[in-house]
Amino acid sequence: MEKPIATHSVSAEIIKKYGITPKKGLGQNFLIEPNIAEKIIKAAGVDKDDCIIEIGPGLGALTQMLAQTGARILAVEIDKSLAGALEEIFKSFENVEIIKGDILKTDVKKLLVDRGLERAKVCANLPYYITTPILMMLLESALPLESITAMVQKEVAQRLAADAGDDEYGSISLAARFYADIALNATVPRNCFVPRPAVDSAIVTLRLRKSQFMPMDEEFMFKCIRAAFGHRRKTLVNCLHERFDTPKEELAKMLESCGFNEMIRGEALDLKGFCLLSDTLNPIVELAGEKSR
Repeated sequence: MEKPIATHSVSAEIIKKYGITPKKGLGQNFLIEPNIAEKIIKAAGVDKDDCIIEIGPGLGALTQMLAQTGARILAVEIDKSLAGALEEIFKSFENVEIIKGDILKTDVKKLLVDRGLERAKVCANLPYYITTPILMMLLESALPLESITAMVQKEVAQRLAADAGDDEYGSISLAARFYADIALNATVPRNCFVPRPAVDSAIVTLRLRKSQFMPMDEEFMFKCIRAAFGHRRKTLVNCLHERFDTPKEELAKMLESCGFNEMIRGEALDLKGFCLLSDTLNPIVELAGEKSR
């Protein structure tokens, strides 16, 4: 297709031609603003030598503009009817491959290896209801990814980029910071989509890298983080006591040995602080039998 898909009129043509009904259950909101697609491509730093894994191509608005850079595009679409339409729309594009499937059930590493590809960047317009599971899968799976540039709910973007002490700061902020450097690129108003969502969006980029702070036991550190934010109004002592069934007096002494006040809450600790906390608490919990739980 030569006409720009990222417009209201062309998107309407595609919807009518292929009998597409946006599925609310899949969080389908189609991009109709070309400037936003350009911002995503710029934020991702896409060039002709890249391989792009696009998650949720929808009507192909971003797919089309990505393809025009000369990059190789692997577009993963869960909606079979949409995937069929995309195959027809992009049949003349040699650098676009439409992959029917759920990204959460797709072996991304095999996807790349089978095509002789070593590295990739992710570009995505993520459905609101499943944003966090997709991001965490991409971050935690040790995939050969350079970066993830995604359009997400504005509130989620703010949580990803939040620092210790911010109202939006939470476990996802720490997880993102552990695996990547985060940049908020642009806010996207809701009128850039059809159907129009109830909230605004934002473009966020996560550039993957090895963490500056590495705990002795990564899995245990994230247990501590989840415990700390399970009850935001409670002190860290109370949260850790509930999660690990360790005496509060012992936990208070442990926090003091780390240089933390016993009344501190989880949102006051940055990634370095949680690494120290986890390394100090781990032996105590091991003795109490946590590893067998």
